Amino acid sequence: MIENNALSKIAELQRKNTEALLGGGKDRIEAQHNKGKLTARERIDLLMDAGSFEEIGKFVMHRSKDFGLDKEYYLGDGVVTGYGTVSGRLVYVFSQDFTVFGGSLSETHAEKIIKIMDLAMKNGAPVIGLNDSGGARIQEGVVSLGGYADIFYRNTLASGVVPQISAVMGPCAGGAVYSPAITDFILMVENTSYMFVTGPNVVKTVTHENVTSEELGGASTHSTKSGVTHFSCANELECIQYIKKLLSYIPQNCEDTAPVLPYETVGDEMRAVLDTIIPENPNQPYEMREVIGGIIDEDSFFEVHKNFGENIVVGFARLAGRSIGIVGNQPAVLAGVLDINASTKAARFVRFCDCFNIPLLVLEDVPGFLPGTDQEWRGIISNGAKLLYAFCEATVPRITVITRKAYGGAYDVMNSKHIGADLNYAWPSAEIAVMGAQGAAEIIFKREIAQAEDPEAKLAEKIAEYQRKFATPYRAAHRGFIDEVITPAQTRVKLIKAFRMLENKVVNLPRKKHGNIPL
Repeated sequence: MIENNALSKIAELQRKNTEALLGGGKDRIEAQHNKGKLTARERIDLLMDAGSFEEIGKFVMHRSKDFGLDKEYYLGDGVVTGYGTVSGRLVYVFSQDFTVFGGSLSETHAEKIIKIMDLAMKNGAPVIGLNDSGGARIQEGVVSLGGYADIFYRNTLASGVVPQISAVMGPCAGGAVYSPAITDFILMVENTSYMFVTGPNVVKTVTHENVTSEELGGASTHSTKSGVTHFSCANELECIQYIKKLLSYIPQNCEDTAPVLPYETVGDEMRAVLDTIIPENPNQPYEMREVIGGIIDEDSFFEVHKNFGENIVVGFARLAGRSIGIVGNQPAVLAGVLDINASTKAARFVRFCDCFNIPLLVLEDVPGFLPGTDQEWRGIISNGAKLLYAFCEATVPRITVITRKAYGGAYDVMNSKHIGADLNYAWPSAEIAVMGAQGAAEIIFKREIAQAEDPEAKLAEKIAEYQRKFATPYRAAHRGFIDEVITPAQTRVKLIKAFRMLENKVVNLPRKKHGNIPL
């Protein structure tokens, strides 16, 4: 009798496990698949190492009684939470289940997410959120809203302590958007995910604009126009592959360093291809990604925010097996000027790298900040200052290579020696000056040019004079602002040695609660 009783209890446990695995039921799972979406558990299975996922809170249910909820219960309450490994490294994950109440967030749903976030901070491991939710569970009212706020608070506490990655794989609206917004990286899936504070119906009522969910807050919109999302993925499989790749470049927590891949020097590390990248004409564009490719380990560049603020390129790469963050002006777009989007994009990337001990390489070719009423009225001053602030406060190893132009205040901002860069190199093609030669000549020699018999010839003469004196790397090198003028082909060798030298860098900042970045 005792044996039968024990067997019946085990059978009940198995039944509950089976029930929990089905979420909202087979019909809703099929509906999810028909939308081109995976289920919460399928996503976890793709993300985690096989057999490594350990679920927490599988049998949790909501506690609500209002509006018919007392007649509808699902084990897990719309979110799968737990821990496991990705490429052998511990991570914590929550995956919202759209088949249960549309993935809406309830009090208990929030408690499950909070539990794994607290564990992640205690144990120093990344948190990955797979978001697919209709928002707050309306039937629960303020209790649900409180659940969101509890999550936001944990996001903020965890910021800079452990990496936080958000994959938006379905709807994410209203208050739900603010948790991903606080995290370090957001990934979205094209055509099946969207983020907005208010949906198309509310927008139409308030502003009379007709807009679709995709136009208002789809992956394309947020990866190109708003910059809210860092990666736009073709499908959910690609999204999960991106998460895995991203994790490979970053450490477990703020006390850790990024994984180092085995690396052996094979032959000559010189890269002669770099010697021919810079055009003879200083106004002719070139592709900064070619420079990056010529410096780093082969095929190791993982670009972030590729389609937003395209006049600057940021991303992770490996140099002799070690993870680094790269920020490079892009001469092929807007001549590489700094504008609002480029400044905020680069500033956030720099701060992430500094949070998590990832050395920074800056490749500089910048003619200045973008002029115009649009930029000034939208705050290029305070937004440009964000990038300046980010570099100034960064304590990780910081190296700059000036490939061509470094003009005006933008020279200062792009990790100059004056704001704490450890090493500053320049190629012979570098032009370090207050402004371009023509503009400078027109100002300095204005009267002389106006009084000349041939003003055009005089202007050309003065431009050449200014270029000889100022548009070179040597005046800066004489002052010690440039540590060495190097041939482009030498760049990789120099950087490998320099970053090794800086491995044990320690900086003690002034004691303070925190700085006040110009937001």
